[in-house]
Amino acid sequence: MAEQTKYVLDEADLPARWYNVVPDLPEPPPPPLHPGTREPVGPDDLAPLFPQALIAQEVTAERYVDIPEEVLEVYRLWRPSPLFRARRLEKALGTPARIYYKYEGVSPVGSHKPNTAVPQAFYNAQEGVARLTTETGAGQWGSALAFACAQFGLECEVWQVRASYDQKPYRKLMMETFGATVHPSPSDLTESGRAILAAHPDSTGSLGIAISEAVEQAAQDPDTRYALGSVLNHVLLHQTIIGEEALKQFELAGDTPDVLVGCTGGGSNFGGLAFPFLREKLAGRMDPVIRAVEPAACPSLTRGKYAYDFGDTAGLTPLLKMHTLGHEFIPDPIHAGGLRYHGMSPLISHIYELGLIEAIAVGQQECFAAGVRFARSEGIIPAPEPTHALAACIQEALRCKETGEEKAILTALCGHAHLDLPAYGAYLAGDMVDNELSAATLEASLATLP
Repeated sequence: MAEQTKYVLDEADLPARWYNVVPDLPEPPPPPLHPGTREPVGPDDLAPLFPQALIAQEVTAERYVDIPEEVLEVYRLWRPSPLFRARRLEKALGTPARIYYKYEGVSPVGSHKPNTAVPQAFYNAQEGVARLTTETGAGQWGSALAFACAQFGLECEVWQVRASYDQKPYRKLMMETFGATVHPSPSDLTESGRAILAAHPDSTGSLGIAISEAVEQAAQDPDTRYALGSVLNHVLLHQTIIGEEALKQFELAGDTPDVLVGCTGGGSNFGGLAFPFLREKLAGRMDPVIRAVEPAACPSLTRGKYAYDFGDTAGLTPLLKMHTLGHEFIPDPIHAGGLRYHGMSPLISHIYELGLIEAIAVGQQECFAAGVRFARSEGIIPAPEPTHALAACIQEALRCKETGEEKAILTALCGHAHLDLPAYGAYLAGDMVDNELSAATLEASLATLP
């Protein structure tokens, strides 16, 4: 009998609910604070930026949230996504480990980001919003929101981090094809952008700066709201459809993961895969090691400080309790643009503080080596972001080769690199460096914490 390579669910098996991990945690996460009063923010504080439905999801105590049928209709364009057994990679590594990857590159924009972009656009359209503003790093989130806005008749305006805007012109073209307007960030269109350019005319930008610009623009227009592609609770909530599908697919495979690995920048891809498995672990039904992997150039979990900080550079957002490198931190222009964020999701930061997950940092040369190895065996060229998780998967698989352990390893391959090939060109040409964060830079950045 032929060995099975992929596990595919029928559309009828598409999960109808998102999972909220908060009720299952031993302690609730610290609330966001108003930067002026240092009191917990209320719905009125968030109303200029988000529709009421998303504000309610941000603070909900319910374990499950029903997915609207209008959202499921769009999800069905690509969901359920496949779970693959990486048999060819296993053979190439000579490992007894079983490696699985949940592949999100089958979405219309080639990443996991539409899982939250679609509901965010839907809820905004329901409340009569005309336009959404947002930031994007590598461009996956901006592309996803542009696609989602097209589904529900909304305008979309995107500030793309300058380093990625220059490195990834086809992402800009994808966003524009879906109908979005795209600006490089920092730009001269906002006060926060002009302030950065005045101090640093050659700034390569950061997600924190781009967030400031998008938030500033949204706050000035009553018909405009802001959409965030990671970090916040409601975003991670929407992404749990990844893990819920993966649980069903592991039942089909007759297997259970011993190690779960995900790349982390703001945390949505990692949380989306990990939270449903964490629920099963907390309930005693399985016991996987859950490992977050971040870039050595932007290591918020492994080297950042757990403290209240702004989610953006200009200090326009509420204060979030998270692992942070300081909101004024400007990471080096590494190729994994989606991981160039100064802070980690407050929810993931809290779970890390509780000791429920591990975290490691990896340099981008090792990541791209893993990406090339994966592409040459499995046939998918992974986006720069999930190469971090693949590097950690390969580390674990090679440890199994030494020990003889037959562990099941699961990761989320959150997107493909069809529009990121110049990054692979830099690696293959030997022009890539690791850009590890220096202690002096970290110390100076942490000194800016509010």
